[in-house]
Amino acid sequence: MKYNFDEIIPRRNSNSVKWDLAVNDSVLPFWVADMDFRTAPPVIEALNRRVQHGIFGYTKVPQTYFDAVTGWFQRRHNFTFQKEWTLYTTGVISAVSAIIKALTVPGDKVIVQTPVYHCFFASIRNNDCECVSNQLIYKNGTYTVDFDDLEEKASDPRAKLLILCSPHNPVGRVWSREELARIGNICLKNGVTVVSDEIHCDLVYQGFRHIPFASLNDDFCFRSVTCTSPSKTFNIAGLQCANIHAMDESIREKIDKALKINEVSSISPFAVEALIAAYNDSEEWLEELKEYLYGNYLFLKDFVEKRLPQFPVLHLEATYLVWMDCSVLNLSSNVIAEILLEKENLWVNSGMMYGAGGENFIRLNIACPRQLLDEGLRKIEHYFLLALYSKE
Repeated sequence: MKYNFDEIIPRRNSNSVKWDLAVNDSVLPFWVADMDFRTAPPVIEALNRRVQHGIFGYTKVPQTYFDAVTGWFQRRHNFTFQKEWTLYTTGVISAVSAIIKALTVPGDKVIVQTPVYHCFFASIRNNDCECVSNQLIYKNGTYTVDFDDLEEKASDPRAKLLILCSPHNPVGRVWSREELARIGNICLKNGVTVVSDEIHCDLVYQGFRHIPFASLNDDFCFRSVTCTSPSKTFNIAGLQCANIHAMDESIREKIDKALKINEVSSISPFAVEALIAAYNDSEEWLEELKEYLYGNYLFLKDFVEKRLPQFPVLHLEATYLVWMDCSVLNLSSNVIAEILLEKENLWVNSGMMYGAGGENFIRLNIACPRQLLDEGLRKIEHYFLLALYSKE
């Protein structure tokens, strides 16, 4: 490989949320979706050039920014859209919150497909809306959409939005064209607007293809809003940059107004330069990153199959977040996560934070050098084997 993803880069005392929020310096963090790799060299070079300029005033977002965004999605995802459809903001959660504010009134219902990214719940609640769960079906080691339940939930006149997590966090699914079309047709028939969070769209592995929801047809494009960001792909979440794509002008105007009300309608000069360099000059780095991440998944899968076969992990189609089934322990995932932290100094996410259906799972972030991944897996093995023996 040209890029060294095995390098262990010390992150403690760098004000890292992932590393510096730990209760002590012995904790190994496998929780928040933040990679332990340096971003692509072209991004670092672009940021260095901007720093050397030395003046960091209010920033005008240039045409080259929009060209980079539209070019990336046309090249990588066969999704063609106009510059005029795009609004920029500080992050996908800021985007989702503004979209809910723009397209609902207090008391409306917003559908989510649990277990799902937990920040959706807060965005819905903070806009005085009601969160409705269309719980995914877990069967034979994978998840599918409960379309009958979705039809029922979407038919409620108070249901105004569905937040689609695509690819899905935390279960790692890449939704097929057929699945997306069924979701879209149900929502279109019932007047429910789809808000598609596609932040993980670039981290899709061989054999799978991300299909932007809005690219399926003009009807879906017109009645949907898509949220994207380079933050997960290039490990630049701290630079705070995301984009909202909305074809319908009236929807876009409402969202623009909500962004201004929430005061998240501007981005920094560093966000601008990083996005342009990431989307224009960093595809080679991304391809090697994906190869390394999938190698980590195969390493984990082999470890679990040989040494912890009672704890299956779901097939990872996308993201760097592994979903592990711990139901054999008959313990809540909150308890499992607490014990791993207290006894093994390993910080993972409890599945319960992702809503209905997450009770028996933990989420593991495997975007780290393989040496650290091996260390974390041995901590899991130590606790899980002790827990299993104590049950006998």
